[in-house]
Amino acid sequence: MSPGRSKIILSNVSSKMLALVRGALKTPEEPHIRVGADAWPVRVVRHAQSRRYRLVFDAARGEFRLTVPRRTNERAALKWAAEQQAWLAEQVGKAALPVVVGPGASVPFRGVDRHIDWAATAPRAIRVEGDRLCVGGPAETVGRRIERWMKGQALDLMERESRAIATMAGLSVGRVGVGDPRSRWGSCSHGGDLRYSWRLVMAPDHVRRATVAHEVAHLRHMDHGAAFHALVDELHDGDVAAARGWLRREGRGLHRYRFTG
Repeated sequence: MSPGRSKIILSNVSSKMLALVRGALKTPEEPHIRVGADAWPVRVVRHAQSRRYRLVFDAARGEFRLTVPRRTNERAALKWAAEQQAWLAEQVGKAALPVVVGPGASVPFRGVDRHIDWAATAPRAIRVEGDRLCVGGPAETVGRRIERWMKGQALDLMERESRAIATMAGLSVGRVGVGDPRSRWGSCSHGGDLRYSWRLVMAPDHVRRATVAHEVAHLRHMDHGAAFHALVDELHDGDVAAARGWLRREGRGLHRYRFTG
């Protein structure tokens, strides 16, 4: 295999907290690439159909993913990746790395960055107060509790919106659920079940509602033809193109947030 024929892809994101995340994410046992003096974790993926190396920088996870043919020598593949030093250094400098959600951090909720205002003696229940999320209880569990709360908020909002929009269109919705897919924001089954990315609750309201209108419209049209798009425009109470544009520009960034504890 000629390294000259190999392919490198990186996310196009902005710079933040490089040294902190490098140290937090790498363990000595895992494969890594050194970019300058810093070690970045590498997830090696063997693929039966692959004929060349393919290196992707996943800024949301703070790691490289190196896809190689099934019988490739892993050490040789890592050596090739490390040889791309000048280019890697330039791209890593642009990387927006994961944001660890916890006391003192900020996380978007319904399109507004909310500062996590934690006090040990405050109530454990999460409260929205302007641009703050107020929460008490153990500091080490704040991230996970905020994640559970946001998932609950997402399900409640999008189930209510899905059923209201479907009723307006004379359509029937089955089950509504949320998950955390990386490749799509919503889906509609042939049986009428709708499923959304819970991270849409981080986006502005008009973006979430446009996604709901999109999936509800699939209850009538399972394709993306002219009639489908006309129905989406009819069901959404805002600018559908603006919502799609927001997701193209900002959607990847919603996956940067990590909830620990």
